[in-house]
Amino acid sequence: MNTYNKPEITEEKIEFIRELIAENPDMGRTKISVALCEMWNWRGANGKVKDMACRDMLRALDKGGKIQLPPPQTRPRKTGVKPVIAHLVHEDTPVVGVSKDFQPLQVEIVSSTKDLKEFKSAIDQYHYLGFDRFIGERMAYKVCSRDGVALAFLLFGSAAWSCKDRDEHIGWNKEARSQKLNLLTNNTRFLILPWVRIPHLASHILSLVSRRIKKDWEEKYGHPVLLLETFVETERFKGTCYKAANWIQVGQTTGRGRDGGHHQAVLPVKDVYLYSLVKKFKSVLVE
Repeated sequence: MNTYNKPEITEEKIEFIRELIAENPDMGRTKISVALCEMWNWRGANGKVKDMACRDMLRALDKGGKIQLPPPQTRPRKTGVKPVIAHLVHEDTPVVGVSKDFQPLQVEIVSSTKDLKEFKSAIDQYHYLGFDRFIGERMAYKVCSRDGVALAFLLFGSAAWSCKDRDEHIGWNKEARSQKLNLLTNNTRFLILPWVRIPHLASHILSLVSRRIKKDWEEKYGHPVLLLETFVETERFKGTCYKAANWIQVGQTTGRGRDGGHHQAVLPVKDVYLYSLVKKFKSVLVE
């Protein structure tokens, strides 16, 4: 069985799920999903079971009347309802000067509970999109001056499922995209704190992060990322820092949303930028 994709759900597998639920009445949804992943060897590139994806599959089967899941032990968040993010007090003393006065910059992976709270608070308060949630594989960074003063935060997450101009630039068809999409990551948030005024800081940070994210990703998830993407709202931004950091503009979105599914434009049009972390990335992603 392919460990990177959802297994084919046959009538035999559905019947097996029914029997598993009936024979284990005290087993919650999480334990059911983990058990199925282990039985079917449904794992990610890092070797960890894909229990979140399995639970999505189970909920779909339950909704379709194919199985009957036990009641959820925690109440799921309603669609469209944002989580409540604790807003911390951030040091907002103006940080003004030239880049060399603050180098070498410190780029840190955000992982501890304390750092995650700071990260979410800063993004939610000062980024125009706010903070919603972490979904799937992701890498969060905090960037500080050489003296430890916080300057910026970045978040890289799952790549967009479908993007016409990106896919054409890579040379992807649907099958190749589904097989290799986990080798891309999307820079979904990039925040320079509003009281920081340092010329060329953003492009310098992008360059620093691009040098390390491939290794960071592989250490965390067991596989590298080979290509970075981001989407820049044309009505708000010019994409100057990405251009200065040698990201390539390959087209624009249609305004139908990050994962498609809309027939008319419902979102702002965005420029599509890519940055390759390896040579001949197209041949690797298409083969």
